[in-house]
Amino acid sequence: MLSKRIVFTKPKHLEIEDYDVPPTSRDQILVKTLTTLVSTGTELTIFSGEFPKGSHWDHYGQFPFVAGYSNCGRVVEIGEGVDEFRVEDRVVSDAPHTEYALIRKDNAIKVPDQISDEEATFHNLAATVLNSIRLANIKLGECVVIVGAGILGQLACQFSRLCGGFPIIAVDLSEMRLKLAKELGVNTILQPGKDEVKETIFSISKNRGADVVFEVTGNPDVVPWALSLVKHQGRYIQLSSPRGPSTVDFHDEVNWPSRIIIGAHTMSHPEFETPYNPWTIKRNVELFFDLLSARKINVKKLITNRYEWTKAKEVYQMLLEPTRERLKTLGVILDFR
Repeated sequence: MLSKRIVFTKPKHLEIEDYDVPPTSRDQILVKTLTTLVSTGTELTIFSGEFPKGSHWDHYGQFPFVAGYSNCGRVVEIGEGVDEFRVEDRVVSDAPHTEYALIRKDNAIKVPDQISDEEATFHNLAATVLNSIRLANIKLGECVVIVGAGILGQLACQFSRLCGGFPIIAVDLSEMRLKLAKELGVNTILQPGKDEVKETIFSISKNRGADVVFEVTGNPDVVPWALSLVKHQGRYIQLSSPRGPSTVDFHDEVNWPSRIIIGAHTMSHPEFETPYNPWTIKRNVELFFDLLSARKINVKKLITNRYEWTKAKEVYQMLLEPTRERLKTLGVILDFR
């Protein structure tokens, strides 16, 4: 079966290529993509080619690179041994930006009827943020600062509030993103260059500093500054994946104040559900769907751009441009319907 998919052929170059989808085998389902969500962090890092040679980015981002990992589609064919799904079911998976995807049944999760295709595409990023929230171990009344109010930052704000974080403070360069964070439940918004960010955070926290700080900008130069916002023995969560090295005085910023640094990449999810740690990617996605259904969180308002998927070249070039309009961009949906 012939299909089309989005491929980064080299830095800053994209093609829509034809490829053959193999026949559906045992324990597999064939899915027709409905919508996908662009990862404006990971995908744009690879597409730009702006990462250190020899780094994990360099190992991961090999060209040609098949882009995308947040897919919502409809089952069109079922292989032998598949009892969990039926033809016409909607499912999410980490399939790329492609017309058709062959998926192992264990890698697909059914989408509840009350959740839209577009909302469902946030599943992968939501699971990543939920994992970071668990690692942060936020307690009732703890001051939480989120540095960077992109998609991950917006989700971190909402999930932190559900955990009892208070106050929740969002920091970003974009006035639009900050206003949205405020609308979705953040207590205080701060804009570098306009507000005295560090001084305000210490004033709000009664000069203690934040109990928990999430760094979600992806900018390695921000890391040392974000770390300095954490109180003595507080937790610093590296939720973004910075594009290069950072310089930190580990005595003054880590050892002396005894700050705890926690990496929160999605790879830290447990592979299997156990009584001691049941929160696999699948469990977190199921929880995300439950929270959406109960209207405890909102991702519809995080969608700022919608495009036909065939316009991918223009979309990714637009996302690379460091303009004011780019700062207004959050959820970018590609429509395959």
